[in-house]
Amino acid sequence: MKGLKKKTGSCHSSNLCPKFEAAMTLLSKRWIGLIISQLLEGKTRFSEIEAAMPISGKLLSERLKELEEAGIVERNVYPETPVRIEYVLTAKGQALQPVIEAIEQWAQAWEKD
Repeated sequence: MKGLKKKTGSCHSSNLCPKFEAAMTLLSKRWIGLIISQLLEGKTRFSEIEAAMPISGKLLSERLKELEEAGIVERNVYPETPVRIEYVLTAKGQALQPVIEAIEQWAQAWEKD
């Protein structure tokens, strides 16, 4: 394409592309962004997340497990009766705050109602 310059340090000379692709693959899954956005407000129970968005319990459980495996979410189980389980963002998850906020701002500015 005309007018496009090749950046130094681009995908051809580093491991950026596989890392970027892996991040986008996870973050682009349905509900992931909204779940992270919900957890940015602080520790949250499964039922609170489920009530905040129209997602099935099965899919929410699957997404939380994916986020936990990626090191973005931590699952805390409290030995109470009944058992209390809360989800909280790890430091890696908290680092997504400016990304989520930027996407929210972009959506407000550019997406049609």
